[in-house]
Amino acid sequence: MSATQQPGHGVRQHLDAAMRVLAPRPGDPHGPLPPLLLGLTVATGLVDAFSYLLLGHVLVANMTGNVVFLGFAIGDAPGFVWWALLLALAAFLAGAVLGGRIRARCAAHRGRHLYGAVRVEVTLIAAAWVTALVLRGPYHDWSLALLIVLLGLGLGVQNATARALAVPDLTTTVLTLTLAGIASDSAAAGGSGSKLGRRVMPVLAMLAGGAIGAALVVHGHGAIALGLAAGLLAVITLVARPVSRSSEPWAVTS
Repeated sequence: MSATQQPGHGVRQHLDAAMRVLAPRPGDPHGPLPPLLLGLTVATGLVDAFSYLLLGHVLVANMTGNVVFLGFAIGDAPGFVWWALLLALAAFLAGAVLGGRIRARCAAHRGRHLYGAVRVEVTLIAAAWVTALVLRGPYHDWSLALLIVLLGLGLGVQNATARALAVPDLTTTVLTLTLAGIASDSAAAGGSGSKLGRRVMPVLAMLAGGAIGAALVVHGHGAIALGLAAGLLAVITLVARPVSRSSEPWAVTS
């Protein structure tokens, strides 16, 4: 029996792939970017838990959901505020434009790009956290609008940045294609391999962020969810600072 046929080999292979996301090996084509983007994915779960549960069923990171929710609002379904959903879409797009401008200023250096983008995002999320602390809930009218704008801008920057960095399976905000890849590339579907170990990491990261954020909101500590997201982003910013000066091959945009 060959090594690839031994019992447990597939499990070990998936675990090894998962660990490479958490701790990339020297020479990894994406350098230290995977664990940093995984941290951003956790932050996404925290922020979307706050926004969906406390800001009128608005998602500030997942625009596919907002488009569907806007359709629900147009169809007169209860619990959805059409102007809040439109505002989230507009803020996200503005944030993505800002993310594109950050990329243009980073001279095709992936580490510098991430560092510049996360500095902007942590400022916006921290501002939303302070706003949530000062105004408290429930949020209506201008307080609702202000939080949506701050969070939407921040997640728009993040999404545009992750898209430009182009680390496979680590988009930080959208899991639909990742989940589809797990199933459609599996042996059961006739594919060459599901890459389960690698692809399950962002799923677990967003699940963890969403679960922690929801638990805090349900127990009356919604602002803490934003505080945790801001704190996590601050840590990522500190780690990304030396990364922004790297001269390794991974840092250069192809």
